[in-house]
Amino acid sequence: MDMKTIIIGLILSSTIACAQDQNPKNLENTHEVIVSDLNIPWGFAFLPDNSMLITEKSGELIHFKNETKTNISGLPEIYVRGQGGLLDIILHPNYDKNGWIYFSYASSEGDDSGGNTTIARAQLKDNSLTNLQVLYKASPDTTKGQHFGSRLAFDDDGYLYFSVGERGNRDENPQDITRDGGKIYRLNDDGSIPKDNPFVNKTNAKTAIYSYGHRNPQGMTIHPDSRQIWTHEHGPKGGDEINIIKAGKNYGWPVISYGVNYIGTKFTDITEKEGMEQPIHYWDPSIAPSGMAFIKSDKYGDWDGNLLVGSLKFQYLDMCTLKDNKVIKEERLLDGLGRVRCVEQGPDGFIYVGIENLGIVKLIRK
Repeated sequence: MDMKTIIIGLILSSTIACAQDQNPKNLENTHEVIVSDLNIPWGFAFLPDNSMLITEKSGELIHFKNETKTNISGLPEIYVRGQGGLLDIILHPNYDKNGWIYFSYASSEGDDSGGNTTIARAQLKDNSLTNLQVLYKASPDTTKGQHFGSRLAFDDDGYLYFSVGERGNRDENPQDITRDGGKIYRLNDDGSIPKDNPFVNKTNAKTAIYSYGHRNPQGMTIHPDSRQIWTHEHGPKGGDEINIIKAGKNYGWPVISYGVNYIGTKFTDITEKEGMEQPIHYWDPSIAPSGMAFIKSDKYGDWDGNLLVGSLKFQYLDMCTLKDNKVIKEERLLDGLGRVRCVEQGPDGFIYVGIENLGIVKLIRK
C-alpha cells in the first residue's frame, strides 16, 4: 500500500468518526460574550469582586475587570510546547482570608531537557504575583508535547487535587506508582503530603498519588451532592472516560480501554479487568473532552444537576443528563462556536465557558 493510499484512508476514517457523533442539538440556549479576543483560555477563576483571572496557554495571566484586561506579572517561566503552557487556575476555598491562588503550568526546571506539569501557588498584589511557591513538580522533564493533564480542584476538607497526564509514555508511567504521570494527586494546601494518602507507606512510591492508570485528565470537579471528585480524560481513538475518583484505585490505562490506536490498530484486547475501575461513561468516537462543571443553579430550570463537558473535537458544550451516576442523555449546547476548553459556574449562578479563538461566554437558556 503506497503512502497516498494510507493518507486517504486516514482522512476518510477521521471523517467517518466525526460523522458518528449523533448527539442532538439543544436549541433552547444562546450566549453572551463576556470576555472577547482570547486565543486558548485554558482556565479561569472568579475573584470575590466577580472579576476574573484567566490563563492563556501561551503564558499570559489576565485580570479581567470592568471590561478591561490587565496582564499580571510575576509568573514563573512557562514551558510552552504542544499541549503544555499556562494551564488551570483556582482560588483557595478561604481566599478571602489568605489570598492564595493556585495554578498549573508546564515548567522546564530540572536537569532533563523539556518540561513537565507543575503546581504552584501565589498571591496577587498590584497586578503582580507575589510569594510564589512551587508545590509539586512532576518528573522527569520530557520534550514530548502531549498529555500534561493539569486540572485542579479543592474538596470540602481543603485538600488540593490535580491531574498529570502520562506525558506520552503510555507503557511505563500510568501503571507505575513510583513514577509521575497518568495520575490524580492529592496535597495539603501548603503542598505537604496528607498522612492518609493511599501510597504513603509504599516503598519508592510517589506519595502524592491519589489514583493511577489515567491517560490525560483535563476535566475535574466536585459533585454538588455526593461531594466526590469527578474527572474525565482523553482516550486515544475512542474511549474518552468519565470517572469518579477513589483513593488508591487503578483506572486501567492502558491495560483496559474502550479505544484503539489513532491508526485503528489495537493496543489491548480487553475493556475490563479485576482490580481496575470501570468508567461511569465513555465516548466513542472521542469528543476530546476539556473542562467540566455541574449545573447547581436556579438559572437553568430542569437542567439543574446536569453535567457539562467541553468538546474540543466537535466544538460544543456537551450537556449530560445523569441518573444514578450514569449518563442517560447527551445534548449539544453552544454548538459550533469553537473548541470548548473550560467551563465554570460563576458566583451569580450562570455558567461561563472558555472557547478557543473567541473568549469567555455566558450560557443563557432561552
